[in-house]
Amino acid sequence: MEVATHFMNDTLEFYRWSLTIADKRVEKWPMMSSPLPTLAISCLYLLFLWAGPRYMQDREPFQLRKTLIVYNFSMVVLNFYIAKELLIGSRSAGYDYLCQPVSYSNDVNEVRIASALWWYYISKGVEFLDTVFFILRKKFNQVSFLHVYHHCTMFILWWIGIKWVPGGQSFFGATINASIHVLMYLYYALAAFGPKIQKYLWWKKYLTIIQMIQFHVTIGHTGHSLYMGCPFPAWMQWALIGYAVTFIVLFANFYYHAYRRQPRPAKGGKPVANGISTATNGHGKMEEVEENGKRQKKGRAKRE
Repeated sequence: MEVATHFMNDTLEFYRWSLTIADKRVEKWPMMSSPLPTLAISCLYLLFLWAGPRYMQDREPFQLRKTLIVYNFSMVVLNFYIAKELLIGSRSAGYDYLCQPVSYSNDVNEVRIASALWWYYISKGVEFLDTVFFILRKKFNQVSFLHVYHHCTMFILWWIGIKWVPGGQSFFGATINASIHVLMYLYYALAAFGPKIQKYLWWKKYLTIIQMIQFHVTIGHTGHSLYMGCPFPAWMQWALIGYAVTFIVLFANFYYHAYRRQPRPAKGGKPVANGISTATNGHGKMEEVEENGKRQKKGRAKRE
């Protein structure tokens, strides 16, 4: 018990010390004065992961088509705004794309970049709704480890990023990821329209490939920065490399099972097309599986 008490006290002292080197510009921004709101939302997310399927178990799934269309197009707009602000702000501030330390000044472009990164952090909280919609639609198989790991960790880790390094090289990965999310949520929005549009969405697997390329580029960019001795916090760069490696492993596993592994024959000897329907980034907004141009449903779905 005494060891645990000392550990808690040391952790609290370390956190208090860390606040002395945090970015003073963001401390009064919404959600940034304390980690508790972010942690509370993340805990509620995990609680819903447990309670949601139990609540829906004996209930009909919600259809939510209109909700998904509005939500996904809204995420397209939000991510486009973030990418645009980061690109314009970094160019106006004269950023070096290979090595850019954090500037904690109140320069209009630096504040613009910090604000865009804050919106990027907020977007990761909004993305919890992906999981909520899966569970309400009883798409439980889509809530994979990759899906949960991605959503829960990104929200928490980007709170840390905004608190201490809302600028400099933080813009690089956020710009790439927000740009990819524009394409990703555009795909989801179009898929939500149903079979008439889904048949033209042949590019789903390429989103996964782009995601994996993103992680390799991130590791290469960060490794080059460390090699150059770039005056960006080394702890953040090593953490980013380790985090990107976990995604490469998880995405490679997902890509293999979704697109490379031979599907097992179904009962009666007929192969199952593409196995279990999954989607990029641990998400899946596709509607029911198509067969001979007709949508196959299992029971009725609740409408909005």
